[in-house]
Formats: sequence, C-alpha cells, structure tokens
Amino acid sequence: MLIPPTPEHVVWLDGDYVPWREATMHVTAHHYGVGVFEGLRAYPPPRGLAVFRLRDHTDRLFRSAHILNMAIPFERDQLDEAQQEVLRRNRLESAYLRPFVFCDGVTGLSLHRHALSTHVIILAVGWQSAYPAGTPTARGLSLRTSSLTRHHPNSVFTKAKANGNYMNSIMALQEARACGADDALLLDAQGFVAEASGANIFIVRDGAVATPPTTSALEGITRATIWTIAESEGLLVTERPLTRDEVYCADEVFLTGTAAEVTPVTQVDGRAIGAGTPGPIASRLKARYADHVHGRCDDPHQWLTNVSHRAET
Repeated sequence: MLIPPTPEHVVWLDGDYVPWREATMHVTAHHYGVGVFEGLRAYPPPRGLAVFRLRDHTDRLFRSAHILNMAIPFERDQLDEAQQEVLRRNRLESAYLRPFVFCDGVTGLSLHRHALSTHVIILAVGWQSAYPAGTPTARGLSLRTSSLTRHHPNSVFTKAKANGNYMNSIMALQEARACGADDALLLDAQGFVAEASGANIFIVRDGAVATPPTTSALEGITRATIWTIAESEGLLVTERPLTRDEVYCADEVFLTGTAAEVTPVTQVDGRAIGAGTPGPIASRLKARYADHVHGRCDDPHQWLTNVSHRAET
C-alpha cells in the first residue's frame, strides 16, 4: 500500500526536480484522458535498493505514447536515470514509481492536440509491502464478473497503458465493490475472460497454467515475468481463450500486476475456487516472484536495476 508523501517530497517534472506541492499545472490542463503512464516497484533487496524491470517499463511507456501519437520529449536513458534519482532524493527504502506523459490545455479546451505541449512527470512514493493476516490480499481475493465489457481493440488501443482506458476499470471496480467483491472480472466483447480491473489473470487446472490472450487485456510486464518463472519451475503455461465457467472450475486462480504482484483469487461470483484458499501453485509462484524482486536469487534476465542510495545534491 502507498505511504503518503511528506512536505519535503520531490517530483521530477519536465527535467527539473521540484517540491511535491509545487508540481502543479494550470487548471486548463488537458482533461480528455489523453496520456500514458507506467507503474513500477523499487524493492530493498540484500544488495541495495533496486527497481524491477525498469527499462521494460520505460519501453512500454514509449510504445504507449507512440500508439497515441504522442512524442515524448526525453530519451529513454533520461527517464531511467530520473526515476532512479527521484528515489535517491526522496531517500525511499521501498517505493512505487509512476512516470506519466500528458498534454497541457492552456491554449484551449477543444479536442485538437496540435497546439498542446507534452509534459512528463515522475512520482515516487513509499510503499508498505506487508499485508496483515485476514486482509483480502493475504487471504485471497473475491471477484465479481462486471456488467461492463472490456474495451474492444478497435474502440481504444488496448496495447497502450493509456489514462482514459482506465475509466472502464474504475467503473468495473466500483460496481464489484458495491456487490461485496474485492475486484472485478471483465469479459471481452466476445464474452471471454479478459482481465481484472487492473491486473492480468491466470488459472491453474490439472497442474497446467493458462492465461487469456492480450487482445483486450494489457500486455502486463508482471504477467510476462510470471510466465517466465512458471516455465523455469517446470510448469506448462499456455495463452488461450478462457470462459467464465472455466474460471469457476479452475483448481486455482490468481492475478498478476505491479501492485498485486501475485495475488490468489479464492472466490468468483460467489463460487469457491478449488478449496477456497490460496492454492499451492499460486503460492509457489508468489514466493518465487518475491525472490526475484528482492534479489534473493540469480538474476539471469537482469530484471533488477540497482540504485545507489546516496542522495544527489
């Protein structure tokens, strides 16, 4: 969970490091949801603070911007270094990073973007990783199938981690919570399982792992990580269409995401999944993922970027 920033907190804004409270935009800043963003975690492994899959997230940020036809006015290396420097300046031991790119709106309020400037902000806030026993994340989540359909790939571009795309997620999550569930299960336009409100979904059946194609779901970096880890553990992983009733009958269900990491699902639409408790494969992958992000095992894929904790002047 996020730890609120202090008054001394620093934000990277268009190349400058500014105090949190001064990182503001004019009230006419563009409000049509045109923007892209990323979410990353920095962990305190034994060898020092490290960002997990930093360049992979930066690459996806640039892909998202390209899809929306937005030119990011900085290079990848600049943004990678700025994310590390924000961690240093805020002296964070464990953190959540959010770089985002958006248009201002001081030249007008129309849909046209030709006269608008593009801005980049990087936020870094503290993160508390421990979840007390009995919380949904610790015991396993309950999902409710949403009445809302996940985006059709020709209505909005689902390969972009775009600001406006998350209106669908916000409304689905709101509906699920109103029904007493922890999160929403969204189906695509054909009625197949897509993802949760902000995480990818996997099922386990007869020891094999399956996940839906990313036609309507985001190409999750944690999703790809878990796929790699699962195969290294000798598990068969496939990408194929999943129906809602197949999820009901799965031995295990779990979600993956930057914040979620690997979170078991123990109930869907009032039906217990498996024994109704976190299953052995999800628990095993959760533990192996934790080993990787905390630097407790070899890093053959170079997923960790170590950050010097010395604050720059």
